[in-house]
Amino acid sequence: MIATASRWLVFPLFSFVLGFSSVDALVSAEESSPSPQVTISHVRVGLSDHGPVVLLSADGKSIPVFVDHTVAASIQAALTGEKLPRPLSHDLMHTILEALGGRVVRTVITLKAGTYYGALTVAFQGQEKVFDSRSSDSIALAIHFHAPILVGRDMLEAVGTPSHEPKQETL
Repeated sequence: MIATASRWLVFPLFSFVLGFSSVDALVSAEESSPSPQVTISHVRVGLSDHGPVVLLSADGKSIPVFVDHTVAASIQAALTGEKLPRPLSHDLMHTILEALGGRVVRTVITLKAGTYYGALTVAFQGQEKVFDSRSSDSIALAIHFHAPILVGRDMLEAVGTPSHEPKQETL
């Protein structure tokens, strides 16, 4: 009975969120990254002098994205397949989206005035909607859904530092 009641309360909320028309919360991925896009090939979570950091690597460069401890734990668990004792916010959103037939198909990370932004693309009922989000949340959900993480080539060149990602060996 409670599970049924919960479903009836949650479903309208997500139907509303996923079904509304253009408003400020929706952004266009094309508008958020004018340069050619690069797919992130490797994501790592680590600690730095400034706290937890997610390193997005592509083409021999890494972009550091500083996150809070909870987001770092969520991303690390998603990367390793570890199940945490209790679901974190990204686990909950992943579970809800999947239960309602939705999925994250990609995220585009951009940099504006020194702040990273995420444009999270969600597919639901045959439509795709792009939602403005914190870059860390966007990255976490993309990893949970095994969706590509994209950045503009200009951003990678501007803020990327030489990466220590493992080189792929050819046989």
